[in-house]
Amino acid sequence: MDAKPEEPHGAAVVADGFGLKGPRGWVFREVGFRAEPGALVAIEGPSGSGRTCLLLALTGRMKPQEGHAEVAGLPLPRRMAAVRRISALGPVPGVSDLDPSLTVAEHLRERALLQRRYDGAVRALFRPPAERAAAAKARIDAALEAAGLDLDALPKAERTSVRDLERLEALRLSVALALIGRPRLLALDDTDLKLSAADRAEAWKLLRSIADAGTTVLAVCSEAPEDALKITTAPRSADATETAEDGGDTDAESAESADSTEGAGEEAAAGETEDADEDATAGETEDEDTAAGTDEDTTEEGEADALAETGRA
Repeated sequence: MDAKPEEPHGAAVVADGFGLKGPRGWVFREVGFRAEPGALVAIEGPSGSGRTCLLLALTGRMKPQEGHAEVAGLPLPRRMAAVRRISALGPVPGVSDLDPSLTVAEHLRERALLQRRYDGAVRALFRPPAERAAAAKARIDAALEAAGLDLDALPKAERTSVRDLERLEALRLSVALALIGRPRLLALDDTDLKLSAADRAEAWKLLRSIADAGTTVLAVCSEAPEDALKITTAPRSADATETAEDGGDTDAESAESADSTEGAGEEAAAGETEDADEDATAGETEDEDTAAGTDEDTTEEGEADALAETGRA
């Protein structure tokens, strides 16, 4: 009997007409793409255009209101919890920040303990302490190697504080922490922020190597490399915005965090309906005056509001 083909480690990501709405308008809308397992996907666009919210929505951390998306065949938003289990966040400001007061070793030990406690098999908790320690060390070593972080090259080796790391070193540490959980989807924000041209090239080289090893990578950036699958969240033209608004949804169900309960989400949706009508009326008046639809400033406000809804602004 032929052996069953091994399933790709990376997660395929599909979006069609994907959109997320905050209290003051659409954060992003009509996003569509298809990424195969092990793809390097660059989410490109100006600051405030909804890049971070799109990243969080595709990893099951924010609830979309429009369109369709799937991660490894898991539909969003219905299977948000399952998507969170197979995805991991690298650096995302306000969500997965490194603690500057901790050392590199403390961060690694903490993540390994959390991984064993919440994501490991139950039977693993009954292994002898020495065996559990060896397994944790193996995971950490593999993650560090994949992230290209050499502890011996740091100023104080593993005892180096996060506040003393260079920007590229901090990026590598965040990626290593995410890879300890062996995710099928890795997501990171502000990939090229405050990096020199040489460091930017090194960062993309790192992400390509992770994708080549089989993990799908979603990376927010200001300028995508040529070999990445580029997704843009830049504001659309006024004509396209007006056409979409004519047939669009006027619901004001706001973006929720992954940690909120379904009951809380239903209360938020019910309590914001009246506000949505007022916002829609105000928005129509502004469109008549400016004939510009949803401009970049409105999108930026929408993104800030959506992040505030998660408690992560």
